[in-house]
Amino acid sequence: MGYWKSTVVPKFKKLFEKNNAKKAAAAEACKTFDGAKEDYGKEFEEKKTELQAKVLEIYEASTAEIKAVVKERKEGALKKVSSAVEKFLEELSKIEFPGSKPAHEACIKYGPAYVEGPIFFVFEKVSTFIVVEEKKEVEEKKEEVPPAAEPEKEAAPAEETSSKEKEIVVEEEKKDEVAAVVAEVEKTAEPEAAKAEEVAPAEPPKAC
Repeated sequence: MGYWKSTVVPKFKKLFEKNNAKKAAAAEACKTFDGAKEDYGKEFEEKKTELQAKVLEIYEASTAEIKAVVKERKEGALKKVSSAVEKFLEELSKIEFPGSKPAHEACIKYGPAYVEGPIFFVFEKVSTFIVVEEKKEVEEKKEEVPPAAEPEKEAAPAEETSSKEKEIVVEEEKKDEVAAVVAEVEKTAEPEAAKAEEVAPAEPPKAC
């Protein structure tokens, strides 16, 4: 019991005091950053065009975890990928992305979990480039897809005409066949009629 009071409890107390001091310092850093947000925003709008290509290059080279955090803010997500967050902010500070340098310094000093405000402010600005780029890619894919071929409307009448022509030909053939049969019947009927006339007995003379 004496060891607990003399050794363990003081260590815990010191640890809590250290954490409290760290939190207080991080809160102060966040407050300072918030006071400069407007200036960072203006600087971002001024340098937007020249920053876009550089930011997209850094973003594309980043891990899937960082991409997910940049695109969507989630509580506690920064702590899980703290080293990747530090690396991403470092790359942004190299191209002088507005707000990235103080956010990076605070992240290294206090940890991303304690300075989420400044970090997400920077990520929000970065995400504007991502949204525009993804929209552009979607539009390009739409342009690449050929429009669905419309059914050939002229083909149907052509087929219909062809079908009618076939019917006419068939009808003509039938008429020719019928005419041939009739002619054959007539030829056969003529000799038979002649024979009938020859065989028929002469009528007896009428009495006066």
